[in-house]
Amino acid sequence: MATQFGWIDFYTEFATKLLPFKEKRGELIQKICRIYDSIGMKLPKLESTEMPIDIDPFTVFGLFNKGISDENRIRIAEGIKDEFSIDAPVPAKFDGIPVLNNLKATFYWFKGEGGRGPNDIDRIWDVFTAALSLAESDSKETRTGFIESYDRILHQKGIRWNLSMGLFWIRPFRFINLDSRNRWYFQNNEFLSDGIVERMKRVKGVPSAKEYLDICDSFIVEFQKPESHFKSFLELSSEAWKESLGDGTQKEKPNSLGDSDVERTQYWLYAPGEGAGMWEEFYKQGIMGYGDSELGDLSTYNNKNEISEKFREVYGTDSSFKNLIHAAWQFIHDIKPGDVVFVKKGRYEILGRGIVESDYQYDESRGEYPNIRQVRWLNKGSWKTEEMLAMKTLTDLTDYTNFVSKINSFFDVEDVDEPVYVVPEYPAYTKEDFLSEVYFSSDSYDTMVDVLKNKKNIILQGAPGVGKTFVAKRLAYSIMGVKDVERVMMVQFHQSYSYEDFIMGFRPSSAGFELKKGPFYSFCKKAADDSDNDYYFIIDEINRGNLSKIFGELFMLVENDKRGSRNKLQLLYSDELFYIPENVYIIGMMNTADRSLAMMDYALRRRFAFIDLKPAFSSEQFKSYRHSLNNHRFDSLLQCVESLNERIASDDSLGEGFCIGHSYFCNLRPDELNEKKLSNIVEFELIPMLKEYWFDEPVKVKEWSDNLRSAIK
Repeated sequence: MATQFGWIDFYTEFATKLLPFKEKRGELIQKICRIYDSIGMKLPKLESTEMPIDIDPFTVFGLFNKGISDENRIRIAEGIKDEFSIDAPVPAKFDGIPVLNNLKATFYWFKGEGGRGPNDIDRIWDVFTAALSLAESDSKETRTGFIESYDRILHQKGIRWNLSMGLFWIRPFRFINLDSRNRWYFQNNEFLSDGIVERMKRVKGVPSAKEYLDICDSFIVEFQKPESHFKSFLELSSEAWKESLGDGTQKEKPNSLGDSDVERTQYWLYAPGEGAGMWEEFYKQGIMGYGDSELGDLSTYNNKNEISEKFREVYGTDSSFKNLIHAAWQFIHDIKPGDVVFVKKGRYEILGRGIVESDYQYDESRGEYPNIRQVRWLNKGSWKTEEMLAMKTLTDLTDYTNFVSKINSFFDVEDVDEPVYVVPEYPAYTKEDFLSEVYFSSDSYDTMVDVLKNKKNIILQGAPGVGKTFVAKRLAYSIMGVKDVERVMMVQFHQSYSYEDFIMGFRPSSAGFELKKGPFYSFCKKAADDSDNDYYFIIDEINRGNLSKIFGELFMLVENDKRGSRNKLQLLYSDELFYIPENVYIIGMMNTADRSLAMMDYALRRRFAFIDLKPAFSSEQFKSYRHSLNNHRFDSLLQCVESLNERIASDDSLGEGFCIGHSYFCNLRPDELNEKKLSNIVEFELIPMLKEYWFDEPVKVKEWSDNLRSAIK
């Protein structure tokens, strides 16, 4: 246990060391500031003021238990160890430990209108103290103390499922973590008894203290059974964590762009009741609500079809209720703490803006609007829009970046307690992370980075399946050292793509025509305002567009020695002088096997460095992956593909640029690697490509099709 969960001693000792500071919180805050000064890190925002006014123990734990890199978590823990004289070693790993959302990492609301109450933090300390007492000695007295303090803060702003996470941190053998990942795992676990699974399926909202202790007790009884697969909350949490990473039967599909672990702020347009009739009430109460009380608890529905059936049952019509069903589903599943909500009235008026503070809650006593989320409202007023707003109750605006910017421009950030733009701590991403995911040698990576840094513009070229798309964003992230999605943009060129799409041009609007800025123009402006950081613009299928037409007068400024404010040109549609900042790097991708495309403009070709990506079957990483699968059919198929690539490379009408890439064979698991899976790859991916390559040589197609089919028999 100590080997597998090496963090336990540190966490439990730290919790004990925090207890005396219940009455010395000013001294505790000073210690925290000294920790961050000593490790050279900036103290995260813990209050509307620059310096925290007060703090609770769970928020202190949250400083190193949120979505930041393990390296930074260790640095903070090392500072804590020194400042608090902790004997236990600093954890080397944090696998399986629940973490807070970076955008809501405090267990209290900030001071200000609609914020925390005067005793909120005192009450959190009371729960912390009672929890340690109960873990030390389980008696009627300690249980009563825990139940009273827990229930006192159950509906306190800032307290939801995170309370169970905090309790698990401080005493992981006594208290269960009920974050969303664990709740899903408990409800879908074949190794837990049916009684436990059914009990957890009935848990819809944050449980009361008695319910929470009953859950803990029932699991502890389960652990003591000889046949039990799990023996502690630690094992459960660890397995749930592994499952969420795709190590179990519910393995997630790999994300080709490398953004799967990056959480972005979403923007929502929301109507608070018909004619915005509930806005005043919702604003005062710090919530957003969703009606229809006839639906009951939205979390009890497993899918949209069940909601649809309920609508038809209640209203007895044949209407699809499509928008209402989608809004209900989004309200519980898609909105998350940290998201920004714009309140609307009618088709042309914005009434306010706020930040979502809680998970979904169901409160039957609220009548027509029992489904709620806590919101910290930042602005209230009336602003008219030129563009027509959607009629739906709830609309996701995240992808409409220009529209979001226009709405945000209505608000004066200086008038609110806290800026609406919360800068998340994006996951760290290093060269080592890149090499662990991409089949590249260290030398090849260093060369590619050097070329990009010097030339500023590169094109990754190669046949289908060599990983061009997989590499592009990861390359940018690895150079930046962090997955900062705000500094990376990707577009795809096509035959109809134009200067007006890419830079700027006139587009139809409600008033006739208006000048709209394109993605490259906006991206360069953003980079120019942040000259201390590098920005990466990625262009997929770069050779599918007419590059001279798309870049227009910026054709010259793409060159690395024509960058910067000293090299400005007059834009076609504007009186503005424009330049491409020196901190903008362009990464293009080009499919060398697409013979339907024209050659790139030679004048632009010399502005880019071309890097060939080749099949990586012989790389050490791929060999290790191949060995881990331990499948003779897979090995036989790869041998055949490598022989096929030799034939393709030696073919005068094809060449190396047409070789079959390794990506067709990646991300496979041993349990799914059967003849049918491999046959699907052969029949529906490889053979159609051969037919295109040798469209006028059917004998070759038949020969190699037979070879591939035979390899997996």
